[in-house]
Amino acid sequence: MLDKIKKNVAHYVHIFETRDPFKLAEYLKIIVQIGNIGECLGCYMFLKNHKYIFLNQNLDEWESRMVLAHELGHAVMHRKKNCYFLREKTLLLPGLEQEANIFAAELLIPEEVILEHPYYSVEQLSRLLGYREEFIRLKLKNMSWEDEI
Repeated sequence: MLDKIKKNVAHYVHIFETRDPFKLAEYLKIIVQIGNIGECLGCYMFLKNHKYIFLNQNLDEWESRMVLAHELGHAVMHRKKNCYFLREKTLLLPGLEQEANIFAAELLIPEEVILEHPYYSVEQLSRLLGYREEFIRLKLKNMSWEDEI
């Protein structure tokens, strides 16, 4: 599954020449709405043959990018399933959520950035890139750097 996700991300990055999840959503004709959606950070919904992503208005810039990238993963890989992003649970769940997390990590964290900073700890990479440490660990794990984390 990892190879399929990596190929999907590489395909979209190559075609649209961006890793920006907001631009990718626009290019893929996915409607993104930002507003008050309670405790949920984001969700993907397939309604009346259209793709929608809803983002919580209280997210900072980096969290918005991560949640949107995660929801894009659902839009691309789980087209007809409705999915919700919950702060304390989604990064830990297996199955569809894990696939969306991997998609987001592959999209937002280019391997070149990791390779340019080979001696950075997870904490340092987290500060450099602006994403949570769990997210950085997921990327490193998928690069087969498990011994380093």
